[in-house]
Amino acid sequence: MWGHQVVAHLSPDEAKESSKNAVDGHGVPVRHFGVILSMEDWEALAERVRDAGVSFIIEPYIRFKGEAGEQATMFFLDPSGNALEFKAFADKSQIFAT
Repeated sequence: MWGHQVVAHLSPDEAKESSKNAVDGHGVPVRHFGVILSMEDWEALAERVRDAGVSFIIEPYIRFKGEAGEQATMFFLDPSGNALEFKAFADKSQIFAT
């Protein structure tokens, strides 16, 4: 985390559904925590989460396919109802591409 920290508290009453923005045909929760993984780790996580029967907010897929910023992404909720995004880039130079 490069000297940074993430503080998370179990507080189900405060984890209400977030408003959403339209991105690539999907409703992306405005309030969410995101992590960038390697493509190999993202694929393994997507498989594990599917096998565990977790309900997705956004199923694993490739967003912006063939465009700037192409990325693998998936969203689901943690046990407290917080939206989590896991993404990966085949080309890491595309992380902040628009």
